[in-house]
Amino acid sequence: MKQGVWAAVLALSATLPALSAAAQDNPFSGGWTLNADGSALRFQSVKNETKVESSSFAAYEGTIAEDGTTTIRIKLDSVDTKVDLRNVRMRFLFFETFQFPEAVLTATIDPALLADLPQVRRKRITIPYALSLHGVEKQGEAEVAVTLISDDLVAVASGAPISVAVADYGLENGIRKLEEAANVKIVPSATVSFDFTFARNTSGAAVTAAAVPAAPAPTPADTAPAAAVETAGNFDLAACVGRFEILSRTDNINFTSGSATLDPDSFFLLDSIVDIVRRCPGLRVEVGGHTDDLGSDATNLRLSQRRAASVSEYLTTKGADPAQITPTGYGEARPAFSNDSPDNRRRNRRIEFAVLNG
Repeated sequence: MKQGVWAAVLALSATLPALSAAAQDNPFSGGWTLNADGSALRFQSVKNETKVESSSFAAYEGTIAEDGTTTIRIKLDSVDTKVDLRNVRMRFLFFETFQFPEAVLTATIDPALLADLPQVRRKRITIPYALSLHGVEKQGEAEVAVTLISDDLVAVASGAPISVAVADYGLENGIRKLEEAANVKIVPSATVSFDFTFARNTSGAAVTAAAVPAAPAPTPADTAPAAAVETAGNFDLAACVGRFEILSRTDNINFTSGSATLDPDSFFLLDSIVDIVRRCPGLRVEVGGHTDDLGSDATNLRLSQRRAASVSEYLTTKGADPAQITPTGYGEARPAFSNDSPDNRRRNRRIEFAVLNG
């Protein structure tokens, strides 16, 4: 019996070095976790043909599994343009984060491509990826540079900027709304670059996934911190007025045809508006209903009043102070666009928000 036990022990002892070597051959052994503090994710856009603007994201998280499966989740509400109201435009008008709060990048990195990384320390490889953004998923390829900083720390950076076309992700309407809000022309694509640092999970050096930290005290735009996070607590008057002006341009509050019944897709935005109303205490906000010019003046006026009342009721039911909300119907009296096309008429059928006592 003892000889049998010792034989098993000796067999196991002989196997362990082979298992250890196999683990070492896998560069993703143990899995890796993204270290957000040592990483950066940026994108560049161009407006008015020549003005290049660089922006970034403050909150994201990611992992690389032992088989090379990589997932990066980007919190789109953390978009940072260095200007508060410009961040709000990006969130509400372009990304529509009230409905699409994150972008998800997935890729599979073949461990064999990096088997010699401990010897060469740095390699450039091409990997296929999938980007899910605004409810659309697209496939692509990217060249990345992988650098082994230490046995338990690796950097993965874009080898070249990655072009992302807004048309690929159904964001054309978002670009139009940004252009109208800022009175600029925007090239309908952006280039994305990243420099991610990952820590091996088994090293004890793994860093918890990025989370939105508490916001710092407001600072001037030219000295704003690199990480843009929504201001905590109540907004000041300028921030409130600016936000309601932007909310009036979202084009995301819709009704059943010819009625005042809210389309359920409107709830995503309206829930966000409740939060803003509550963080602008003391301000009275008009919910203005507007229609196109089809139908009689009296019919349109009644419909706009009912739709404004429907939005106001939703906001107060969800927690907004009724004393802050004033529904008003304007009918067809204040068109934002000429009623000369189906699309312009659609855009005239809208809800606008205005601060009454600012």
